[in-house]
Amino acid sequence: MTTGAEPGDDQSDPSLNAIMSERRRLINLGYRLLGSLADAEDVVQETYARWYAMSAREQQAIESPGAWLMTVASRICLSLLGSARVRRETYVGEWIPEPLPEPTDWITGGSGVVGTDPAERVTLDESVTMAFLVVLDAMTPAERVAFVLHDVFRYPFGEVAEIVGRTPAACRQLASSARRRIRTAQTPAGPIAGQAGIVRQFKTAWQAKDIDALIGLLDPDAIATADGGGLAVTHLHPIVGSEQIARAYAEIARVTGDRTTFLECTVNGLPGLVARQDGKLATVFAFEIAGDRIRHIWAVRNPEKLRPWRIW
Repeated sequence: MTTGAEPGDDQSDPSLNAIMSERRRLINLGYRLLGSLADAEDVVQETYARWYAMSAREQQAIESPGAWLMTVASRICLSLLGSARVRRETYVGEWIPEPLPEPTDWITGGSGVVGTDPAERVTLDESVTMAFLVVLDAMTPAERVAFVLHDVFRYPFGEVAEIVGRTPAACRQLASSARRRIRTAQTPAGPIAGQAGIVRQFKTAWQAKDIDALIGLLDPDAIATADGGGLAVTHLHPIVGSEQIARAYAEIARVTGDRTTFLECTVNGLPGLVARQDGKLATVFAFEIAGDRIRHIWAVRNPEKLRPWRIW
């Protein structure tokens, strides 16, 4: 493909820094819409490829390059969300959004080097907690894009409408429907320190195979969901109920024994756990905690989703 320029080719171009400064915003958009950092990175690359495929005259005719990049990235994500629903039909087991560690722990380019470029990071806030992303994933593509653009990135509905291909009124309805889903799913979360304490107690009880202690830390209607993607052994269907989860996890601890160690960490901005088995990264656990009980556990074992965690 012939391009008008490549990133970094002409540092004297005053517009280049402005264009590349949008990268972090685009990564943040793509991750929230797709639930995958790898897919978000692909979207950003495709967006920039389309920009640099234009002639200098075409680029100069664009009044707001940043808005153009966001529009193109949003439309690519909208298309991918539609095809993702088809791909999920053949996915082995449950699909969970890709978990993210603290930004300082990120890996760049698969090289095993800790990432330092802020442009490569997702801002960790309430809109990227695992619980939030799971609710987003249950929305229709148009609903998800309309909500994220308006409620997270503060786009007016007129601009959202141009991206989604609906009327402003229709986009307002889409965002309103999405908001209702979020409110219905939301649970009152306590302070981070308190959540970290509950995760620590869970880790201790799990290592001790203390079923009663595990039950006491779980909501009676708790759900444990795992994602192996057919590439790692795990339960294919959600486990429902505190006693069922406690017994299943105690059995996992019995089988893996001393081969598994657990480390406390931050997963998508909230307290979580990393499991290492035989010295290698095996699983990342995210938790939803309501009050002083664990309401949901998400266990991501698919190695393709653990790329940002390689230093663990």
